[in-house]
Amino acid sequence: KNLRMDPKFAQRNVNEGFSGGEKKRHEILQLELLKPKLAVLDETDSGLDVDALKIVSEGVNRAKENTGLGVLLITHYTRILRYIRPDFVHVMVAGRIAEEGGPELADRLESEGYDRYLEPVADAGA
Repeated sequence: KNLRMDPKFAQRNVNEGFSGGEKKRHEILQLELLKPKLAVLDETDSGLDVDALKIVSEGVNRAKENTGLGVLLITHYTRILRYIRPDFVHVMVAGRIAEEGGPELADRLESEGYDRYLEPVADAGA
């Protein structure tokens, strides 16, 4: 009910006939039922519309609050961070952590982008 999933989905095989957003909500349902200690959510926001993003985020927040779940949230976009507030933010470049901070780092990335982490490119015309 919290994830606004049709009860008929319980009669199907896992992800059979699910849309992208329904698959994501189903993953969060599993998260809430299985109660792991740590969840690695890799681009959970990918392909979600605004409503589905909010529903999925509420599920992650609920699981975190109810179980003490640790969440490693991997994303390229900060829009999910409007709903899931991070404790820590790490920027990875070429497999290494380039910068660490709190929620303010995510806000800065949203406004400034990632250009400061890129290597200068030699002038092709020179």
